Amino acid sequence: MQPFGRHYVVVRPLFSEDSFAEQHERINRKRKTLRHHLKDYFSGVSFSKLCLCCSCDAKRAKNAALSLFPFIGWMKDYKIKEWLLGDIVSGISTGLVAVLQGLAFSLLASLPPGYGLYTAFFPAIIYFFLGTSRHLSVGAFPILSLMVGAVVTRLVPDEGPSFNITGFEGLSLEQQRVLVASSVTFLMGAFQLVMGLLQVGFIVMYLSETLVSGFTTAAAVHILVSQLRFVLGLDFPGINGPLAIIYTLVEVFSRITSTNVADLVTSIAIMALVLIVKEINDRFKSKLPVPIPIEVIMTVIACGVSYAFNFEERFDVVIVGEMVNGYESPVAPNLEVIEETAVEAFPMAIVGFAVAFSVAKVYSVKHDYTIDGNQELIAFGVSNMFGASFRSFAASTALSRTAIQESTGGKTQIAGILSAMMVLIVIVGVGFLLEPLPRSVLGALVIVNLKGMLMQFSELPFLWRNDRPDFVTWMVTFMASLFLGLDLGLAVGIGAELFTVVYRTQFPRCSVLANISGTDLYRDRKDYTSIYEPDGVKIFKIPSPIFFANIDFFRDKLVQEVGFNPMRVLKKRNKALRKIRKMLCNGELEVSDRGPVLRQPSVDTSEGSMEDLDQPIDFSDLPIQVNWNSQLPANISVPPVNIHSLILDFCAVSFIDVSALKGLKATLKEFIRIEVDVYIVSCDVYIMEKLQHCTFFDDEIKTSIFYPTLHDAMLHILETHPDHGELEKDININYEVIQRDSLTV
Repeated sequence: MQPFGRHYVVVRPLFSEDSFAEQHERINRKRKTLRHHLKDYFSGVSFSKLCLCCSCDAKRAKNAALSLFPFIGWMKDYKIKEWLLGDIVSGISTGLVAVLQGLAFSLLASLPPGYGLYTAFFPAIIYFFLGTSRHLSVGAFPILSLMVGAVVTRLVPDEGPSFNITGFEGLSLEQQRVLVASSVTFLMGAFQLVMGLLQVGFIVMYLSETLVSGFTTAAAVHILVSQLRFVLGLDFPGINGPLAIIYTLVEVFSRITSTNVADLVTSIAIMALVLIVKEINDRFKSKLPVPIPIEVIMTVIACGVSYAFNFEERFDVVIVGEMVNGYESPVAPNLEVIEETAVEAFPMAIVGFAVAFSVAKVYSVKHDYTIDGNQELIAFGVSNMFGASFRSFAASTALSRTAIQESTGGKTQIAGILSAMMVLIVIVGVGFLLEPLPRSVLGALVIVNLKGMLMQFSELPFLWRNDRPDFVTWMVTFMASLFLGLDLGLAVGIGAELFTVVYRTQFPRCSVLANISGTDLYRDRKDYTSIYEPDGVKIFKIPSPIFFANIDFFRDKLVQEVGFNPMRVLKKRNKALRKIRKMLCNGELEVSDRGPVLRQPSVDTSEGSMEDLDQPIDFSDLPIQVNWNSQLPANISVPPVNIHSLILDFCAVSFIDVSALKGLKATLKEFIRIEVDVYIVSCDVYIMEKLQHCTFFDDEIKTSIFYPTLHDAMLHILETHPDHGELEKDININYEVIQRDSLTV
């Protein structure tokens, strides 16, 4: 290659794949088998952690310990003077928010508010040792809390008998609910731990950003509706299951006249003030040393006002009431509850990990460190299992809480530990001060924190304009999650997402290419005006993998673009040959210098046998060679074929399965048998190997039809059919055949 200003000049032979292989020897690499891949997969980090006891050398033990306990890595490099103050400020700020969100999200889980503090404490302690993210604030997450609440109210409804579970004997309604929540959380953690040990952290890749957006938006609407009864001060049991949101709204509107005015006014005032101050925090975050802790301020004010004016007695306001005092003894998960909740626990494990991992990934990129998805699964699995033993419910991360931890100067999980210490102080010391807090205040704080998720509705116009399949995924996930429940909605959303993937590959945008004048580039002929298309040549681009589901689609599109059905043409030609043979035999045709001449009209209109019409055309027993594009005698009609060469561009074909391979072979043979030369260009070498192994090549389909580039094939065609045109020339770039099989660009 020789550079020349903004041009380049290449002089090389014109290659087919066969000639290229002759002149350039390819390294014969040994490809890994499935057994080798599985061996490498299970000898990864998590497996080495399990086999640490079998690893005797110190280096392997050290690496395994560092991967299992990532905090060792950043603790030894901790910069006390630069990071400690920021971690302290961040820990205190995040801890105050964690206390309030723990109380508020307990309502979503249909549990007494105090148990949310356990969720803000125990998982955060374990995550400090096992987590790889330095900025995640681990604790209650509203969507997970709502999913836990659905399980709790199903097994222990507000009205009516609870499920017949052995461990419920002698327990109060609240204790039964706590047992259910802790058991399903333990199972959720077990799922996460097993997935981490099996290194299936990649599973989060199947939850696209569009799917997560639709799912979390539906969850936000669920949360909003579920909090209306607290904001309005209405008393009715929680509802779960399909169409729960409809039934809840029916209950709200049927009891709307019973609204507690004090609760409503308090909620509206708090939501308005919190939203205003949050907007101020966002607008002036570069000038504020720390965000104004408006939620903490409003909670303190609401507690004081409620206590001073005795809201519980005077206005019949439901308050938080008696808080947990200290820690309770560990409890084992109930096996019967685990059996009943396995179906709900698995999507909870996926959602909890997916949200936490995506948030952690954002901050790891921002602060330039790496996170390990499989280690995150292990960290959250152990955190949830440990927390569930002390009666906490499902933990992940809340976006707003993590944002506070990072924006207030948090550098490491030291901030997370300090946040947990703030929660500890509330649990063992000052929790009683929160007892007068109206539950409507917690409901209002929950609703305010839904703003970010509800704003995702604004994505819909963009998706509609730019990506209709993604729009469908968003809407299907949203509607299914809204009306069927979050667990079923997630499953339906994944199904819809996979359907769109299949749709994109099964019905891709095929195109006919043309040469851009004066270049060796080929683009869609519909997109450019300055193009050149040699007569009798058709270039068809296949823009996706070829497999059993789309091979018929490709064939139909190819037939549509070339303008004729090769099988129909082949059958018509063979049928015409039968008729010509018969007419020659009967003396109805005679052969002259001008070709076959009709002597007398043919009256035989019988179709004859339809067998073997799809076989190659055989002229061996005829004294003439039929020109199918000329006029045929005796009213013999054959569909015209206006191309002599067909090029299939395989540059975007990443794989082809055996079923599609058979269909492709049959299609190529149909074109070859009607004297259309077929060429395949830019085919991946591994696909070529597969074609070889699957006996794709025979007497009709040869390896010589494969060319490394589209331009090589085009130059070969123009040399083979010189009467059909030449590539255009301009003053900048020339194409010419140099000797035999050589080209210059």
